Amino acid sequence: MTISIRVGKKTDAEAAIAILRQSITQLCSADHHDDDAEIAIWLSNKTAGSWAAWINRDDATVLVAELAGNIVGVGMVDAQGEILLNYAHPDARFKGISKAILLALEAQARARGIKMCVLESTQTAKTFYEARGYQAAAGSPLHLSKRL
Repeated sequence: MTISIRVGKKTDAEAAIAILRQSITQLCSADHHDDDAEIAIWLSNKTAGSWAAWINRDDATVLVAELAGNIVGVGMVDAQGEILLNYAHPDARFKGISKAILLALEAQARARGIKMCVLESTQTAKTFYEARGYQAAAGSPLHLSKRL
């Protein structure tokens, strides 16, 4: 099946927020250690209101990944090249969703004339980003960057 990437829209809110929340809860245990208070902090801005704010930002682009007509991933990059979101639904893990989103986010940055993408990785995703050319900044092992 082909992964398609498109700009997020208002009607994607419910599916997109569900993906973010499920991915954080189910896939990021190495980061939040299944601590309910920590998870609550991570999820606090994963709401329909946040989605509306994100898709209306002039200085950022929100993308969704679809597989067989269903939203399976969410990404966001700002006008400075900072990747703010890259999450896949747990059931779609290892199907190339995060990679497709990352490539599309980098393309968005390039289109804005950005020469480098930066991000704050989770421990869970660090190896994923490193395999795609991102390198840690000195003294900050989860702050990663890549020249485009």
